Amino acid sequence: MNRLIECVPNFSEGRNMDVINQIVDVIHRAQGVKLLDVDPGEATNRTVVTFVGAPEAVVETAFQVVRRAAELIDMRHHHGAHPRMGATDVCPLVPVAGITLEECAALARQLAERIAAEAGIPCYCYEAAAFTAERKNLAVCRQGEYEALAQKLASETGKPDFGARPFDEQVARTGCTAVGARDFLIATNFNLNTTSTRRANAIAFDVREKGRPVREGNPITGTPMKDENGNVIMRPGTLKGTKAIGWYIDEYKRAQVSMNITDINATPLHVAFDEVSRCAQNRGIRVTGTEIVGLLPKRCLIDAGKYFLEKQHRSTGIPEGDIIDIAIHSLGLDDLKPFNPKEKVIEYMIDDSDAGAGNLVGLTVKAFAEETSRESPAPGGGTISAYMGALGAALGTMVANLSSHKPGWDERWHEFSVWADKGQDIARELLHLVDEDTQAFNRIMEAFAMPKKTDEEKAARSVAIQAATLYAAQVPLRTMKEAFKVFELCRAMVMEGNPNSVSDAGVGVLAARAAVLGAGMNVKINAGSLKDRAVAQSLIDEANQLIARANEEEAEITQIVETKL
Repeated sequence: MNRLIECVPNFSEGRNMDVINQIVDVIHRAQGVKLLDVDPGEATNRTVVTFVGAPEAVVETAFQVVRRAAELIDMRHHHGAHPRMGATDVCPLVPVAGITLEECAALARQLAERIAAEAGIPCYCYEAAAFTAERKNLAVCRQGEYEALAQKLASETGKPDFGARPFDEQVARTGCTAVGARDFLIATNFNLNTTSTRRANAIAFDVREKGRPVREGNPITGTPMKDENGNVIMRPGTLKGTKAIGWYIDEYKRAQVSMNITDINATPLHVAFDEVSRCAQNRGIRVTGTEIVGLLPKRCLIDAGKYFLEKQHRSTGIPEGDIIDIAIHSLGLDDLKPFNPKEKVIEYMIDDSDAGAGNLVGLTVKAFAEETSRESPAPGGGTISAYMGALGAALGTMVANLSSHKPGWDERWHEFSVWADKGQDIARELLHLVDEDTQAFNRIMEAFAMPKKTDEEKAARSVAIQAATLYAAQVPLRTMKEAFKVFELCRAMVMEGNPNSVSDAGVGVLAARAAVLGAGMNVKINAGSLKDRAVAQSLIDEANQLIARANEEEAEITQIVETKL
């Protein structure tokens, strides 16, 4: 899985588009990140920018954009409706895929330290990146705002986590920045078949973490009860990490429960949907669908789709697009208007791997065959081996899904769903290796194209060629290992799966053997060009072991298939 994080810096300029554009241009020119949104506000005099990418690229871009904002924005002249204390007021990092909140917190601290050291901007760390419990709350870090910085910087309790120093002319210009890490926030509205704001609010109070006040006498109009400290006593709602209110939307002619899910691990989207639906039903109201405001990570829809499939006792080992379709229909995401995942899911907005130049997995079957047949040496045998392995995994997965839904086998749906999930994982990795094998060959060609006029150039070229050749031997070895997993899947389907599909599992075995043996040939031919013969022999030995085992597996499983035909 690709590691992705989101960065949402808030800049203290929302009126001067020339300044905003110069700040945003830093993101446009950065490598490895994609700008998702720029939202300037005139009344707040603040611009919220969202970009996403690999962690290292995002952190580097965040540093550059914070430094650029400090050059362009003079906080001595800033006025706006929103609380603020710096040219870049806040800069949170948000985990999207393949990375934890704790890892983002560590990156945020490193970023804050660098901003302070290299850009000279004092930094506070907040939320998950905070060093103290009090500073988890952004309001504590920003208390008194820009106007209180001189006093805060001079006090022991108010000094920043990084870059502490007296309030000088530079700090007066840049202010301070809060750098943090937080979970992804999903803004969602649940559509109701009512126009009553009061009913929508009641449902919101049922579910939101804060809940509703405990009242004396009448639960609606009674006086709120208070504790010994004078604080209103609240009856918590049922959903952790959520904030919600009810409102009426004239455009849709209906009421909604508007919710921010601030902890998607504690309350996933599908859990919130089911709970709002339950509480609505208790009040004679039905949730007709869901509206997503802004973007969301792919895993939210994948988890939702699998959740609803499991409720139906259906296999979850189906293609990703099918799972997302289930989520869309189950959550009613197209209730108000068509829901396009490519415009709402972060990973789909930045992932053009299926359509990019030089990528094979997005081609049609016909185009893939034609591309292979051309006079260029890539795609070649290693690529085709990976694809054959993916087809073998797909056949085993197909038998698992057929078995999961076979009439009379209802009690076994989960058993086969587990196998189907494994098959999808294998196929996904092998499809990735389809393109990676071609890229490995291209690396060799690029190394051979390096200049070789001087002794230094010749030495660098030789090192690059050997590194690229080693990689070109390691990739097909990975293909061999992944394709070998297909045997276990297909063996299980031959022995336990739908007997009407035993031949399909058998063909999967043949494809897996071809993948292992074909990739093995590529390991050997590339290892043959390595100068380090010990490394080369180790690769060849491992390949030969896999080839021998693949031949044994294929012979044994196909014999079982023959007895069942």
